[in-house]
Amino acid sequence: MFIFKTDEMKVPLKVFSNKESIEKQCLEQMKRVSSLPFLHHHTALMPDGHWGIGASIGSVVALKNVIIPHLIGVDIGCGLSAVKTSLTEIDTETLKKIMKEIRQAIPVGFKKHKEDQDINLMPLCGAEKEGNEGDFSDLPIVEREYDNALKSLGTLGGGNHFIEIQKGSDGYVWIMIHSGSRNLGKQVADYYNKQAIFLNQKWHSSVPKEWELAFLPADSIIGEEYIREMQYCVDFALANRKLMMDRIEDIFHNITDCLFTAPNLGKYSDGNFAINIAHNYASLESHFGQNVFVHRKGATQAKKGQIGIIPGSQGTKSYIVEGLGNKESFESCSHGAGRVMGRKQAIRELNLEEEIKKLDDQGIIHGIRNQNDLDESVSCYKNISEVMENQKDLVKILVELKPLAVIKG
Repeated sequence: MFIFKTDEMKVPLKVFSNKESIEKQCLEQMKRVSSLPFLHHHTALMPDGHWGIGASIGSVVALKNVIIPHLIGVDIGCGLSAVKTSLTEIDTETLKKIMKEIRQAIPVGFKKHKEDQDINLMPLCGAEKEGNEGDFSDLPIVEREYDNALKSLGTLGGGNHFIEIQKGSDGYVWIMIHSGSRNLGKQVADYYNKQAIFLNQKWHSSVPKEWELAFLPADSIIGEEYIREMQYCVDFALANRKLMMDRIEDIFHNITDCLFTAPNLGKYSDGNFAINIAHNYASLESHFGQNVFVHRKGATQAKKGQIGIIPGSQGTKSYIVEGLGNKESFESCSHGAGRVMGRKQAIRELNLEEEIKKLDDQGIIHGIRNQNDLDESVSCYKNISEVMENQKDLVKILVELKPLAVIKG
């Protein structure tokens, strides 16, 4: 870890990496974040940190009674789910059968289901939890987007989202999913960011508009509304991953007759034998003697004993980890390897044959076929081994997972 501080910054930035691994543009962006007027104690940047909109991916920021949509991101509740199977071996032909059926069962990219999915799998809104069935008055954007969300439930999405079959260092085959709240989260994020921009201009906020860090007071009507809608998106993203995992488990069971058992890793997120963890959200937590809204943008909670997931790229290892509860990171860790190259740059500059060879040489079943697929190639990402070395004070590795087959969004 190194500490970055300039005279303009209100609080220091604690970077859990070496200086050579963090781009200058990223540090400049975090310098602006660390100059906000309502910060608590310090800001933190995880070892996968890289430039993003408003704030860097991998940032962890604690704010006093304030919420900033761009410190969370547009894919609210995006996260990972991992399940351990009873299989210790799986051959290539079986893998190909499984991957074919997964592609038929789960829409990827911009695609969604043609029919509504089971409404009982959708999260309840606040009013419904109080017995007011169908009342979305406290969630206006969710209400507007609900019908579309019903068709998006159980879909992967695009970008860096993936479904991966892996072989664990524990000797078993694992299934991992990375996906989020689909278009629902983006609609909520965009709407409230626009509201924040309007209100900040009206209030003559000291936060420059060009920083793209417009805020909402957490105790205001609009702030409380955003928090409720954000939480619904987090719940929807989890429901989305659960439905996909249920369908993948059915495919595995039908083809291999395998079972799914608890990973025996201590505390994990739900009772469905799955490890679940999100990385784009804000939550009210107590740190350094004060209750604050901790914003994690491309960062994962890593409380002491908490089980989490840190994926690599589609050609490198992923990890099941246990949080060490490091206070200096606001009990957080990285959400992945972190990009070193933008999507357009990758498509423009990388060599297709070389990137395919990196996966083929490992026997990984993948979907890279043409130049446009290179935006998610191995070379786009940091060295995951170095990322894990840089956060050994944040998490402990429990299981290493080597990719066998991958579907990218």
